[in-house]
Amino acid sequence: MTNKDLSPNKKLCIIIATFLVVYFIPFDHPRITGAIQEAFFMLADYAHEHVLLCVVPAMFIAGAIVVFLNQQAVMKYLGPKANKVVAYSVASVSGSILAVCSCTVLPIFKGIYKKGAGLGPAVSFLYSGPAINILAIILSYKVFGWRMGVTRMVVSILIAFLIGLIMQKIFKKEDEKRLADERLFKTPSADYVVRSLPQMIMFMVSMIGILVFLNWAPSDGVSLLWDGIFNFKYWISGSFALLLIYILIRWFSRSELGEWILATRDFALQILPLLFSGVLIAGFLLGRPGFEALIPSGWIETLVGGNSLFANFFAAISGTFMYFATLTEIPIVQGLLGAGMGEGPAVALLLAGPSLSLPSMLVIGNELGMKKTLVYVLLVVFFSTIAGFMYGLIL
Repeated sequence: MTNKDLSPNKKLCIIIATFLVVYFIPFDHPRITGAIQEAFFMLADYAHEHVLLCVVPAMFIAGAIVVFLNQQAVMKYLGPKANKVVAYSVASVSGSILAVCSCTVLPIFKGIYKKGAGLGPAVSFLYSGPAINILAIILSYKVFGWRMGVTRMVVSILIAFLIGLIMQKIFKKEDEKRLADERLFKTPSADYVVRSLPQMIMFMVSMIGILVFLNWAPSDGVSLLWDGIFNFKYWISGSFALLLIYILIRWFSRSELGEWILATRDFALQILPLLFSGVLIAGFLLGRPGFEALIPSGWIETLVGGNSLFANFFAAISGTFMYFATLTEIPIVQGLLGAGMGEGPAVALLLAGPSLSLPSMLVIGNELGMKKTLVYVLLVVFFSTIAGFMYGLIL
């Protein structure tokens, strides 16, 4: 909704609400001052650590999906009428390839959703992208033990599968109506070149390779091979970049590249303002790991002790609002366990935290609408809570 879509009464309500917030907030209080600083420190960290290396490459991948990927192929394998076992299996394990956070996965999710993927498979991908990547599972295994590591991997895949199926079932009619809209199917331009499947695979692999290896993180001694790749990650990323340049020169026309740039720009305009706003709010409320903001971290540590259903629920709901950069959930949960957090709530946080955050919820809401987003968030919280509670009971 743009500013022009707002009625005069809604604009007046926004102005009044803004005035009341500014009027009553005690900005000179140390905790408020610290929370404001944390908000901008977190935004600065996000800009330095994630925008250029994570979000920007993901937006180019999303733009390429919209402009170049064959729409019928997307609908064949990920559409609502696709074989459910194939569609949800592919979507549910995709995170093992993309080592991305809850924000980086958003442009790619929007790309396949706009291209004709069914709501269910698209949501399965949305959850699995940040929840399941190889290093996160390895580090979970190393730091928390094999039980928690295996549980995180298996349950994440299961949750992705179930959430997708349930979302598709609930919103089946709306999704069929969306895919029946002729505006979804854009006619290719006159000089659009039809490329072979191997060419498209090489094109997508080159971009995914850049995204994955630019963001390759060290394993801190868990795997010598993994750390060896980390030492050469820029060389590997550069090799993929050279491959991408060669592909673009040989197989793509200038007008197609122009369409790609425009599609990427549109994703940036849609996503970045919401992401930055969400990061500011998350930083103001919760702060960066190890730093205090408006909500004292001691409250969270106190509420997630033991293995009660409430402790698991609170861990899951807290995780959905916190922002976890890729792999940062490991040391955060490790610190919380040391402060008295139960192992069940730890699993709930590991399942809910990486896949959702306040910034990502704002972007998902803009794409899917409030109702679908609310159902998605509730499903993530529900399954994470139940999984954590059952894990604690079994132990």
